[in-house]
Amino acid sequence: MALSRTRTSRATKAAPARSKAPAKAGGASLQATKAAQTRARLIDATVRCLVKHGYANTTTPRVAAEAGLSRGAMMHHFENGAAMIKATIIELHEKRLRAFRRAAERPEDHDVDTLVETYWAQVQKPAFIAFHELAVAARTDKDLGAILFPLQEEFRERFNALAETLFPEWREAPAEFELAMSLSQTILEGMAIAVQTGAMDKAKVPPMLTYLEEQIRKLMPRAEMRSPE
Repeated sequence: MALSRTRTSRATKAAPARSKAPAKAGGASLQATKAAQTRARLIDATVRCLVKHGYANTTTPRVAAEAGLSRGAMMHHFENGAAMIKATIIELHEKRLRAFRRAAERPEDHDVDTLVETYWAQVQKPAFIAFHELAVAARTDKDLGAILFPLQEEFRERFNALAETLFPEWREAPAEFELAMSLSQTILEGMAIAVQTGAMDKAKVPPMLTYLEEQIRKLMPRAEMRSPE
């Protein structure tokens, strides 16, 4: 009898089942959006904790409190502190790649002075301070190093590939371009750390930036150095 009732009512039940599908999909989409927002909130809180308290004092209870969530709610999104730190490093790398792309995606913005100033502005932000805190801690923390170093290698590969795409004018001088990129990164990030730690007077920054810009111009392909006729 039960099978018989199922067969006779199949046609009438099929339509309601299909009409409910979009609602379920919409609910799942909303839930996924909320979960992504909560994860982003926790990652932002982790960055703030790293800047304010340092890596050693960035604990899961402190991050949860910074995010305004219970520790249980936080653990629903990150099973442990290592997972949270890994997600934070990935997001820091993504932010850096997005900023680099925005600064250089238009050829008319490839002025050396503009690019140097933009990079300098980036290394003043909390994201760089947080990453530097992690990088220093990873030197002696094997667990952190096991997370950070592979991600850093992946980031370098993506950053270099993006740079090659964004700066086709350097294509004929790959060695010089690599040197210009390494010089910019090393000097600007080193200066940022020196300023943060008080090892460098902020008044020395402008002449250092000017000097860096001059050195990059010397490395540029000759065609790029010519004045427009």
